[in-house]
Amino acid sequence: MNVHQPSVSVATVRELVDRQFPCWADLPLTPGPSAGAGNALFRLGADLVVRLPLHAGSAAAVDVELTWLPRLAPQLPLAVPVPVAAGAPDDVFPRPWAVFRWLRGVGLDGRQDVDLVDVAVRLGLFVGALRNVQVTGAPVSLRPHPLAGDGSEVHSDIRALGAAGIVDEQPATAVWESALTAPSCRLPAWIHGDLFPMNLLADRGALSAVIDFDLMGAGDSAVDMVPAWTLLTAETRPLFRQASGVDDDTWIRGRGWALKAGLGAVRRYGVGGHPQGAVGRYALSQTIADHRRAW
Repeated sequence: MNVHQPSVSVATVRELVDRQFPCWADLPLTPGPSAGAGNALFRLGADLVVRLPLHAGSAAAVDVELTWLPRLAPQLPLAVPVPVAAGAPDDVFPRPWAVFRWLRGVGLDGRQDVDLVDVAVRLGLFVGALRNVQVTGAPVSLRPHPLAGDGSEVHSDIRALGAAGIVDEQPATAVWESALTAPSCRLPAWIHGDLFPMNLLADRGALSAVIDFDLMGAGDSAVDMVPAWTLLTAETRPLFRQASGVDDDTWIRGRGWALKAGLGAVRRYGVGGHPQGAVGRYALSQTIADHRRAW
């Protein structure tokens, strides 16, 4: 399955940087790693990265990140992107953009050699710390809320992937229905909103940073439980839950969010060689297996 998205050339970014930030005109500029469907990344020298939103939805998040990431960063146990400059839209690039400090590490969607016990604990503590930051004044997360609002799409995906032999429809539906019957979130908290493995960086074998805060804001903490099923194993999952400090209802809703994320990833990327497709299929198998163990 091919996924098409807009692209930005090195020449365009070079012109943007030179025009708006001439102090960095002498720094080398090279394409950075993939940033998913929402943004394009370009390394600027050794310590900076230019991040350009490719769609209106990602562009809307730029101001939120510029405002809130500097406030959140000191309260979190893992590194997060720290903005150093805000780029303005112009005739070269029509959306706001930003320059951040470069964070070392490799995304965990590559399944490189890491200690998942350590990842589970560190990530759980990160999610718990984020949840405990004062939410007053926070923007509403762009992640849809509540979970029930996506029901028709989820059922459609289950039927389509079931017909293709990718997922077993009955247990997948059971995972979804159990998430819908769990009491809904009553007190919104800070969430990242997109803790897929590609947004978790490991450096020298240990989880070191969390990136891509496009969906950050006040929302249901269950959304940030998703990596329990997209990345972790049956053995390490309880460590993540304990470190994050969530209750039973949030955990069950989180499993529903992971199922939805898995369905969407497989629908978009297929089950071939794309890392996101592989993550999606893993999420489907893990949510179903976990639900069966719980019952």
